[in-house]
Amino acid sequence: MYSEVNDNIQATQRSPHPPGSILLEEKKKKTISLQKHVAKKIKQTCSCSPDKAKDTLFGLLPVLQWLPKYRLKEYLLGDAMSGLIVGILLVPQSIAYSLLASQEPVYGLYTSFFACIIYFLMGTSKHIHVGIFGVLCLMVGEVVDRELQAAGYNKLEGDSLDALIRNETLNINQTSTMTCDKSCYAIRIGATVTFMAGVYQVLMGIFQVGFISVYLSDSLLSGFATGASFTILTSQVKYLLGLSLPRVGGIGSSICTWIHIFENIHLTNICDLVTSILCLLVLIPTKELNECFKSKLKAPIPVELFVVVGATLASHFGHLKENYGSSIAGEIPTGFLMPKPPEWNLVPNVALGALSIAIIGFAITVSLSEMFAKKHGYEVKANQEMYAIGFCNIIPSFFHCFTTSAALAKTLVKESTGCKTQVSGIMTSLVILLVLLVIAPLFYSLQKCVLGVITIVNLRGALKKFLDLPKMWKVNKIDTVIWLVTMFSSALISTELGLLIGIAFSMLCVIIRSQTSISSLLGRVEASEVYESMAVYQNLNTTKGIQVFRFEAPLYYVNKQSFKSALYKHVGVDPVLVALAEKKAAKKKEKLKKQEGSPAEMETCLQLYQEQMPLHSLVIDCSAIQFIDTAGLNTLKDVLKDYNDIGIRVLLAQCNMSVRNSLRNGDYFKKEEGTMAFYSIHQAVQFALYAQEQTDACVNGSAV
Repeated sequence: MYSEVNDNIQATQRSPHPPGSILLEEKKKKTISLQKHVAKKIKQTCSCSPDKAKDTLFGLLPVLQWLPKYRLKEYLLGDAMSGLIVGILLVPQSIAYSLLASQEPVYGLYTSFFACIIYFLMGTSKHIHVGIFGVLCLMVGEVVDRELQAAGYNKLEGDSLDALIRNETLNINQTSTMTCDKSCYAIRIGATVTFMAGVYQVLMGIFQVGFISVYLSDSLLSGFATGASFTILTSQVKYLLGLSLPRVGGIGSSICTWIHIFENIHLTNICDLVTSILCLLVLIPTKELNECFKSKLKAPIPVELFVVVGATLASHFGHLKENYGSSIAGEIPTGFLMPKPPEWNLVPNVALGALSIAIIGFAITVSLSEMFAKKHGYEVKANQEMYAIGFCNIIPSFFHCFTTSAALAKTLVKESTGCKTQVSGIMTSLVILLVLLVIAPLFYSLQKCVLGVITIVNLRGALKKFLDLPKMWKVNKIDTVIWLVTMFSSALISTELGLLIGIAFSMLCVIIRSQTSISSLLGRVEASEVYESMAVYQNLNTTKGIQVFRFEAPLYYVNKQSFKSALYKHVGVDPVLVALAEKKAAKKKEKLKKQEGSPAEMETCLQLYQEQMPLHSLVIDCSAIQFIDTAGLNTLKDVLKDYNDIGIRVLLAQCNMSVRNSLRNGDYFKKEEGTMAFYSIHQAVQFALYAQEQTDACVNGSAV
């Protein structure tokens, strides 16, 4: 380090104001009374005009804006191909994911059909696919199983659509009497959860509380998805082995499920096991080929559809159910069931579970829509996305559907196959409609183990996140720890508690980060007015008698003590200890006077005290302090007072407007503000030199 030559900042050529001082005149803010402001807002909200009605309608249904501008020749082919391919891939996945949600296969098809149409009308993203999503299906399935068990359906047998309707009184909130089989009651629970999730999402849109997604960081969502993928994999293993095991819910459900699997592994259905192995041997390599050659393939190979068709034909003509007891999908009816409202009596029971489902569904949808909008250069409206995904749940809940959100894997397929607009969603819904009206009964003999394999193979993306851990660790260790904590808690405890634990741990990390914030002394880059950390860069200039300190965090009640400790440590002068030393020196001086000590001894005492004071000014760089609270303000006041008491001036530099206002309102500026807070570090240093020069001149003048 070099000692800065003071000649270049000597205050010989002075302006009317001290060096470093800048006088800025702030704009006067127009003050509007609260009564007038509220009246104006009410008038704007309640007023109605044709233009406002049109804007409201176009805002709620964006399709009315972009569809008239649709370029038929340019967009139609890409949208049609994309929608067709996604629809073909979606049919087997819709049937498979129904098992995750504890529903019959037909309800997965209903869900995919309605979600595509509603998002076409209300969505603002051109590329994302809204439909069934594995993690949400799992969360819905956990709520459904819990309520089925509470209602006593775990004692009933025969849970297919053609099961005989039983007239049995069940204890539901000790008030409701149901005459419905297990399958029927399961979809009522799922529809109620879906309705409540949609209501929450619409309310988030109305009250504009999308900030909730801020607490769901990318590492947290990724860890949650990977942990939930383990739970999904665990829930599907019984289908691969052909075991009839009850679904375990609650804390530690995955561990309990594996225990049950190993306890009953001797009951494995060999036919289902062989089928599962063959399907895995076909699906995994083909999926990897699709991934490797996705840039060369115009469309991914629809291997899942081929596997489903081949397995269904083999099961049907081989009579696998009759000969080997293989579990099959059963009857999938054609057409649509009559709409029914959700089960209102269940709302109190599912309200809490639906909230976590709503938040996850919203966060995934908004993050995906913004990611693809940024990639393709257009804008999405996060608030409208909340409305869209909310109504994608509310309206279908009356048509026997379960919760939906954006799905990453199918969105990637949709984008890579030429999708241009939301019209591709209509093409996808037409494919599913064809299956619902004509083809669905042909899947009667499809083995459930094939659906389980399809579900597990589609978890590859989430499980591959483990390969990114070394890189993630290098980039940010705290994010990696958040990922691991969320993943393990979601996998080993439960999905809902795992999400809450992840959020709580993430917020704890924010607090810890602010408490262990970075601080350093700064030096000036030669031949410039730039100041940087001396702990990072070498050959920086320092000014004798002046220390520049930077604190990189908000200053508030959590880290006020760490701010003080870091300041005293870096500056090397603890004003409290120096004040004590000053008192001792004063007492010693008084003692020498009483003992009639020599003037030389008194002078030596004073020199020893002055040598303890290596600086005359302290500049605090506030550029990285976003805000201060009352505790932070009081801490700054204490620092100012303690250092002033021992003759060290404290100057602030680069305070943002929020911090300046807090300092003003908190009466920090006892003197003129322009002599205590500066717009740059260099200006503060110039002023400190000027002020010290004036002080030295006064001392020398008085000594003459």
